[in-house]
Amino acid sequence: MDLRKLQRTIVDALEDVKAHDIRVFDTTKLSDLFDRVIITTGTSNRQTRALAFSVSTSVKEKGGEIISIEGLDTGEWVLVDCGDIVVHILQPAIRAYYQLEGMWGSKPVRVKLNTQSGPTSGPMTFSDDQED
Repeated sequence: MDLRKLQRTIVDALEDVKAHDIRVFDTTKLSDLFDRVIITTGTSNRQTRALAFSVSTSVKEKGGEIISIEGLDTGEWVLVDCGDIVVHILQPAIRAYYQLEGMWGSKPVRVKLNTQSGPTSGPMTFSDDQED
């Protein structure tokens, strides 16, 4: 699946289940394993599981592949490996403690969100499309 289509599918799936503070980061220069990291917050273990299920179902319906899903047992931090994109779904306290944005956040990707406003809203542009 094309990276842009996969990214849009994942963001839409997260928005469908009311994910909070969705952030997308370009990791092409940080890791050879994946091209994007998406970090978002779910307010409870039930919601984090529902978000992971929504991402998994949507990606599979669009012809993508889910490599693995980790953390469903506790639901505090669920990781969905979609191949080129890794999705971290965390509860607020876990997200604040681990601060994954500090690790992966050097190159944010602006993504238009349908249900949220803030720094990640705006036209969908991909910073890796332009030469640095």
